[in-house]
Amino acid sequence: MEFIVCSAICDTDSIDKIIYCGLRHHNIFSQGKHISRKLKHQGFLTSTGRFVSRTEGAEIALACGQCTKLIRVDKLDSSDLYQYKFKN
Repeated sequence: MEFIVCSAICDTDSIDKIIYCGLRHHNIFSQGKHISRKLKHQGFLTSTGRFVSRTEGAEIALACGQCTKLIRVDKLDSSDLYQYKFKN
């Protein structure tokens, strides 16, 4: 079953589509000056190597049980992937 591997940002303005990956989106922006905050295509990389939007990422993460609820109504946030459950 497909699942979310990490946060990703897709640079569609370059000649070749470049996908930057990181633990969270803000980590990607901090990787270097060549990664512009103007890049609007924020999403996720899946276990099959696909770049997906926040909306499709939400569908995948919920369907495979990777997260049980979303911070936003219909879009995956990287924080959604780190919902820890601790037992007393």
